[in-house]
Amino acid sequence: MVIYMSGHSKWSTIKRKKEKTDNARAKVFTKIGREIAVAVKEGGPDPSVNTKLKDVIAKAKANNVPNDNIDRIIKKAAGEGNTDNYEDIVYEGYGPSGIAVIIEALTDNRNRTAGDVRHYFDKYGGNMGQSGCVSFMFSRQGVITIEAEGIDEEKLMEDALEAGASDFLTDDGVFDIRTEPNDLSGVRDDLQAKGYSFLSAEVEYIPSTYTKLTDEEQIKNMYKMLDMFEDNDDIQGVWHNWEMPEED
Repeated sequence: MVIYMSGHSKWSTIKRKKEKTDNARAKVFTKIGREIAVAVKEGGPDPSVNTKLKDVIAKAKANNVPNDNIDRIIKKAAGEGNTDNYEDIVYEGYGPSGIAVIIEALTDNRNRTAGDVRHYFDKYGGNMGQSGCVSFMFSRQGVITIEAEGIDEEKLMEDALEAGASDFLTDDGVFDIRTEPNDLSGVRDDLQAKGYSFLSAEVEYIPSTYTKLTDEEQIKNMYKMLDMFEDNDDIQGVWHNWEMPEED
């Protein structure tokens, strides 16, 4: 049975992220490069035995990072002279009108990043909260997103569930395949082997409910705040429960 997502506009989010990627490709490469370096330091340079590295390489390719760049980052991270040390930190807070926001960062300077995150929240009518203040409103799920155009919905759903997916959802223009976090790699690899390509395939924070904003100023501030988060090299991911307006 197909579950239809309502209102939160996955396609709007994907298009917006794609525009950001097109306009700031170097910044996207920097963020993913940092993820690759951390994965190599934690589990070694061989993606066949380092699942986290394999996942990040797949993410890099989905974001059009050239293979030469990927290889260079892996070699640098594996080298003895590499002293880069990044810390994985999750921040939580509230946007305008109490919108729940979760930020994932990889930083070599905890104080700098915390200061930036707090500033962005404050500047646009929100506030940074304590750990756990909004995370209870989200669940961690693997999310594989496939553009709907040219795809047989019934066949994709059958293939996804056969591969081990836990849910199959459809939105305007895209299909969302949900997995348990640890099952993401296996489901993605299985679908890739069957010829599917992905807009994204990552473990995400999925909100249990969504909140609308009706005030134009708050909507503008929410967009500006998200832009500030996404433009910061230390910030790897931003999740929220804002029901984003539909875009043309």
